[in-house]
Amino acid sequence: MTVRPITIVGHRALSQRTRRVREVTDELRTLVEDMFETNDAASGAGLAAPQVGARWRLFVYSCTDAEGALRRGAILNPVLERFGGIVLDEETLEGCLSVPGEGFSTARHRGARVTGTDLEGAEVVVEDEGGVLSRALQHEVDHLDGSLYLDRLTPARRREALDAVRDRGWRARRILTWDPREMDAADV
Repeated sequence: MTVRPITIVGHRALSQRTRRVREVTDELRTLVEDMFETNDAASGAGLAAPQVGARWRLFVYSCTDAEGALRRGAILNPVLERFGGIVLDEETLEGCLSVPGEGFSTARHRGARVTGTDLEGAEVVVEDEGGVLSRALQHEVDHLDGSLYLDRLTPARRREALDAVRDRGWRARRILTWDPREMDAADV
């Protein structure tokens, strides 16, 4: 397994829709293993394929559900269903490994259910209401659709976020990826 560089906001891979996985190959299995390794190295809740430069419709997750249980898995070709009301908790900051070191209050549905398949082709259904997992499921599917959580912010928070991204200087320094083996997200 290998820790892969994580793409940073501004990288074109983050704004493109992904392609459906039609066949599970050894290369795809390696990608998933590497994504788990990368997510763990970065202390992430989840990681979508575009965040490591791959265009496949898949993501991994490793975070707690509403009961506090650690949930971990990989989902190929996920279909998202949102439920429950939309919640904007000013105390809860959503972050992203592709916007390292930043976090902003983001409105999300209270519950989420994702249906897809695992690496063996078996159907997988992952559901949570009110936990980190619910937010992560919505967040990762957004990545697969070419969207970042920054796109979901209120206009004032979005301006604040874009200013923070500019202040980090990634674009000015032409930094498009970061390596979680070499630095913490806050230091990128």
